[in-house]
Amino acid sequence: MSTSNGMTSIARKFFMALSGFFLIIFLLQHCTINMMSVFSSEMFNSVSHFMGTNPLVQFALQPVLAFGVFFHLGMGIYLEMQNNNARSIKYAMNKPSENASWMSRNMIITGIMVMLFLGLHFYDFWLPELNIKFIQGDMTGLNDAGNFRYYEELQHKFHDPIRTGLYVLAFVFLSLHLLHGFQSAFQSVGFRSNRWSPVIQKLGNSYAIAVPLGFIVIAVYHYINA
Repeated sequence: MSTSNGMTSIARKFFMALSGFFLIIFLLQHCTINMMSVFSSEMFNSVSHFMGTNPLVQFALQPVLAFGVFFHLGMGIYLEMQNNNARSIKYAMNKPSENASWMSRNMIITGIMVMLFLGLHFYDFWLPELNIKFIQGDMTGLNDAGNFRYYEELQHKFHDPIRTGLYVLAFVFLSLHLLHGFQSAFQSVGFRSNRWSPVIQKLGNSYAIAVPLGFIVIAVYHYINA
């Protein structure tokens, strides 16, 4: 029974790591596209329209992405709750703050904060987009003036300082989540090497800072220029 439970736990961590890799790639791609809005509204509109109307993206990749997001965050919270319940009193007396980073001990907190942010993000962008394209039936991507609407909608969402502040705070929690999650994903798939571990750690730290910082730059830029 214990072996079965152990294998189940390992399998859960493995698939959670795979979903983590998928989301790491998505975040980089999403940040890259949104960063285009800082440099060129025309380029951002063109790429956004392509992504928003491409059948492969809309009907194949988007459902996989939605499943990956909720699976990863939900499974992460579940595994962390299991770990918390399994910790013994002896472990608690061994000063875990000295044996593990704050990020590794509070993945459930950062995960929940990221999940709450996704709810706001879906409300701001994803649900309105579904309404326009699939309920109103407008696949043109044009506003009343006959121009692509994506850049205008992005700027409109960041005119409110409170909403912009919430986004910035959410990206800080995302960074904290990634600082541990990036390296943990490699460990969960069995990639442990004295040679490559320092490289993975540096790459993970760089990614965990650069990508959320990119999102913060985008939010602040559009707030200033809204």
